[in-house]
Amino acid sequence: MELLLEPNQWAILAVIGLIAGFIDAVVGGGGLLSIPTLLTFGVPPHLALGTNKLAACFSSTTSCYTYYKQQLFTPKFWKPAALATLVGAIMGSLLVFLINADWLEKLLPILIILISAYTLISPQAMGGNITQAPTTTSTKSKQISQGLLLGGYDGFAGPGIGAFWTVTSIQLHKLPLLHSCGLARAMTSISNITALVIFSLLGHVNWLLGIWMGLSMMAGAAIGAKSAIRFGIPFIKPLFIVIVIAIAGQLSWSAWS
Repeated sequence: MELLLEPNQWAILAVIGLIAGFIDAVVGGGGLLSIPTLLTFGVPPHLALGTNKLAACFSSTTSCYTYYKQQLFTPKFWKPAALATLVGAIMGSLLVFLINADWLEKLLPILIILISAYTLISPQAMGGNITQAPTTTSTKSKQISQGLLLGGYDGFAGPGIGAFWTVTSIQLHKLPLLHSCGLARAMTSISNITALVIFSLLGHVNWLLGIWMGLSMMAGAAIGAKSAIRFGIPFIKPLFIVIVIAIAGQLSWSAWS
């Protein structure tokens, strides 16, 4: 499908991509901005999801590399999670085309609201009392269960996936916040790339739009990851809560209104 956009619309896509990439690198949730923008510009739903996956690959791989360079992510510790995320993302991406997503649309806002409430109430939600970097791998069962579930969800839908990875990694693996962010960005890179391959094979990617927005998201992700690493919990937690509540609000409106 060929889309003819005005120059100001291309500019809007670039600005939205920059902001979305920044948010994605810190807490996840950039799709809250990028997907509605694509839909507003007349991109059909499945094509918008596939195009957004292409753009998100630029963001997640950039932020993942930034965390890795700062030694906040150790790939050898997370091989079971990576494989499980890959498998989950394949299954989730295929399910998009096979089942009715109405039940998930109604359930998601509730889950995300619970995450935001937990983050506000619990002082341990952001791992503030965990300062020791991991020196060994977490158990395979935890990694595989987490990877299959969250990889599948990201392949199927994806809103709030960064929040899910960050919070569950702190609780399951007792990671400090920045290490949890690094793991989240790495695993969402895997699920984004996997989902992109599926959507591409099925012809649901607009490459020009995806690359254009992706380059902007790459720049935003580099800025966001460096900001998160520099300023830590005082910077991440308020932004995390705001974005998670915004995601819940947007999903609630679309599912229940």
